[in-house]
Amino acid sequence: MSKRELGRSGIQVPALTFGGNVFGWTADRETSFSLLDALVENQLNFIDTADVYSSWAPGNQGGESEATIGEWLKKSGKRDRVIIATKVGKPMGEGKQGLSPRYIQQAVEDSLRRLQTDYIDLYQSHDDDRDTPLAETLAAFDALIKAGKVRAIGASNYQADRLEEALKVSEQEGLARYETLQPEYNLYAREGFEKELAAVTQRHGLGVINFFSLASGFLTGKYRSAQDEGKSQRGDTIIERYLNPRGFRILAALDRVAEKHRTSPTQVSLAWLIARPGITAPIVSATSLKQLDELIAATRLQLDADDIKVLNEASAG
Repeated sequence: MSKRELGRSGIQVPALTFGGNVFGWTADRETSFSLLDALVENQLNFIDTADVYSSWAPGNQGGESEATIGEWLKKSGKRDRVIIATKVGKPMGEGKQGLSPRYIQQAVEDSLRRLQTDYIDLYQSHDDDRDTPLAETLAAFDALIKAGKVRAIGASNYQADRLEEALKVSEQEGLARYETLQPEYNLYAREGFEKELAAVTQRHGLGVINFFSLASGFLTGKYRSAQDEGKSQRGDTIIERYLNPRGFRILAALDRVAEKHRTSPTQVSLAWLIARPGITAPIVSATSLKQLDELIAATRLQLDADDIKVLNEASAG
């Protein structure tokens, strides 16, 4: 499988990032381990998680995804075969939030302990923290890189002006810079990234690992009417947000391209993202080996110029 560099970090990753939010949530321990084994076997070895995953599930408090990955790393001994990205900043309990140097130092140790490793490949700010000066946050990250605990840093959920400012601070202060951005981006949700953020990432050579690559499942094509609401825990939200004239237009275009290539809307949606200029490795999840096979197949699907045109026109504004 071809590799792409995360910004200017020197870290090479496959064309898709596996979203680890399912670990400790919709994938139990046994399923998670089988997925991780299969990911390595198929060279989809870039795994994105966060300290807060999956605190939203009943009975969870956060850290479940990292802990599951850590247990698998200990059992498998495959740390050198995976690239692990995690995040810091979202609420993890009283006094545990944000990007202050004190909290970053505490949070990274907690993540390292749960992951059962002594380094994190990509450590990301999960949210912008406007209460902490950027120079202080970046200095804390820089210290982690110098200590060998982190290889590179990235940003998630940053607005264009703040990302630009952070990169400027890194350059002026001689500090490690954000090498990646994690924005929402897919065939349906295009404007948020394309309007301003894309130009910043391309100007500075940042890698982009976008989330909600399949629009919470809408772009798989399994949600086509209100009767499909019960197909997932997020069915009602998906139907309310995406089932509109533009959404139906996108589904029709996906069906057309999928039929041409004798494949699925899922694979076409991901292949479109993989082919987008400036996109490094879209994030996508699976909760079964069958779903994982679809992701693997998507990395092999080559869309032609006509396919891209059909999809671009259907998803335009």
